[in-house]
Amino acid sequence: MLRGRRLIAVVFSLIGVAGLCGAAESGTPDNTAPSAVPVQTAPKSAPETPISVSGSRLPDVDVPSADSVELPVKKPAKAPAAEPDAPVEKDAKPQTVSDAGTKSAVAAPAPEVKSAGDKPAAAASSGEFVKTNRAECDDDELESIYAPPTIEGFSGWKKNKARRSQTQLIDNDMIGIPDRWRIGIPKDSRHVKGNLWNPYRQNVIKGDYPIIGQSIFMEADFVSDTLVEGHSTPTPSGVSSQRPGSFQFFGHPDQFILQQNFEMSLSLFKGETDFKPKEWEVRVTPVFNLNYANVQENFAINIDPRQGRTRLDSQVTFNEFFGEYHFADLSPNYDFIASRTGIQFFNEDFRGFLFADNNLGARVFGNLESNRLQYNLAAFEMLTKDTNSDLNTFDFKDHHVVLANIIRQDTFWKGFNILGNVAFSDEEASRDYTSNHVIVRPTPIGDLHTHANKVYYLGLGADGHIGRLNNTTQFYHAMGTDTHNQLAGKRLTIDANMFATEMSYDMDWMRFRTSFFYASGDQKTNDHKAGGFDSIFDNPNFAGGEFSYWVRQGFGAGNALTGLKNRGSLLPSLNSSKGEGQRNFVNPGLKLYNIGYDADLTQNLKAVMNVNYIQFDNTSSLETLLHQNNINKNIGFDCSLGMNYRPWLNNQVIINAGVSTLVPSQGFKDIYSPKTLYAGFMGITIRY
Repeated sequence: MLRGRRLIAVVFSLIGVAGLCGAAESGTPDNTAPSAVPVQTAPKSAPETPISVSGSRLPDVDVPSADSVELPVKKPAKAPAAEPDAPVEKDAKPQTVSDAGTKSAVAAPAPEVKSAGDKPAAAASSGEFVKTNRAECDDDELESIYAPPTIEGFSGWKKNKARRSQTQLIDNDMIGIPDRWRIGIPKDSRHVKGNLWNPYRQNVIKGDYPIIGQSIFMEADFVSDTLVEGHSTPTPSGVSSQRPGSFQFFGHPDQFILQQNFEMSLSLFKGETDFKPKEWEVRVTPVFNLNYANVQENFAINIDPRQGRTRLDSQVTFNEFFGEYHFADLSPNYDFIASRTGIQFFNEDFRGFLFADNNLGARVFGNLESNRLQYNLAAFEMLTKDTNSDLNTFDFKDHHVVLANIIRQDTFWKGFNILGNVAFSDEEASRDYTSNHVIVRPTPIGDLHTHANKVYYLGLGADGHIGRLNNTTQFYHAMGTDTHNQLAGKRLTIDANMFATEMSYDMDWMRFRTSFFYASGDQKTNDHKAGGFDSIFDNPNFAGGEFSYWVRQGFGAGNALTGLKNRGSLLPSLNSSKGEGQRNFVNPGLKLYNIGYDADLTQNLKAVMNVNYIQFDNTSSLETLLHQNNINKNIGFDCSLGMNYRPWLNNQVIINAGVSTLVPSQGFKDIYSPKTLYAGFMGITIRY
């Protein structure tokens, strides 16, 4: 019996304690006298600033918690008596629970709570002083609460300011932040804050932050490209010989070249950077060029021998200057159609056999089938190249080009792509001179009669891999008319072909290659057919590319005023200049057999080795040009070694260096001298 009475007493005691706790938590109900509550110590960290939904001012008072409003309110037990407060004046502002230096505070009647998520309750329950309306906060306070300092990159001159505009108010828990790109991440010792000079950190001038609104970005690239090269090429001694008493037709072959380009590319575009295609873009890339040449014979670079054997020249031009517009998205996978107008780069095929150049044109491009099908349609009004820098000038060349191609990926095998392309080249009859005052159009051979070329190209190519076996193949057929060819002295019908293929096999860090190139040569100079193949503006990455002596160097055709081949080309086209002259389809053509080896020696060092055996396809045009019979077809062996070094495993600094040699065979000796020719270069590219 005694134990039962004790149990009943304990239960009633617990009920009493619960009632006292409920009174302390639920506050003073409506129409009752206020009760004093214990003073709580405010925490050091400030809570988010509560905002009224209606925008009207709320009194700085203790607000009941949201949970207590939702539950039925029991009448609380009477709180222990507190010390009487001092009389409050009629207009006096009631104190809050966070007033420092007080032992107790008077709680004003609680306002009506409109939702269970109201922020003031959480803040007041912690006992901290709270500004309950955004109008009470100045801009610095809003920014410190809603856009605190963060770890991020160089975000630019724009700041992520929290504003007072009532239209940005979402609800009591959130405030509109005007710039979602500059929210950043909280400070953390594990993260490094970005800066302006590190292109791999977030940076406003690298397109990571918008500069106008929330969708317009700017991207800036700065490039320094330095080329130092020494080579030997067959160089005629000329009438005014540098060394009197020398009776040989070809003089000293050594030459030295220095090229320095400074590029600054600025791009302004609208879009979501990597998430979808750009809606529009404007890009400007000015180039500042300085070039120097030193040769051992007069007339090699200056038509006036009094100007000596050296030349220093400079040029300012544009490598890119275009606007791009995104017409429409064609599927949920961002298949699109867009256009680009201005000076721009375009490559007609996988390896640059027909056309690879920065020039003035308009292009429509896009993709289909989730980027499996890609297409291009372009028209170019060709600009003349500068003689000494090979960069664009602001003069038109009277040369009109139309190009189109379509690429389908994963055809026949995964990773194997096929290409179909067509092109049209229309060169008007014109006359022009180089900046060194040498005639370049028409080609200075024969009767110097101006002429026009209209040529159509049909092409089919492939590029990709079948397992470890890689293949690149390209075929072109050229057909059209030449109104008056200088060598033939008559109107000709053009019918020529080109074929190239490369097979390679990957083994771990090595690649073994073999390739073959064929360009048809003209069979009979005096007939009505031009059978030698010539491109529009080739820049081939094939058979060694820039490391190959034959591809890299250009030299004259014996004692003629024209060239056998141009610098940066595979084709012995017998025209005066690739960038300033006209196409010539009466030429000897070419056969090239290649074996090569690529090796990734380290993560940042790659070696490229090639051996080419080169032949003319037909020497009839050379014999007519040089008035020389029985020229042998064999040109010789071209051997090269190239190195590509990236010291920091990125593309910010790239060093290319190569050495090459041409060991002449009988055909080359019939035209030039039996001397072995060499070349060596180093290129340093620094990019920001």
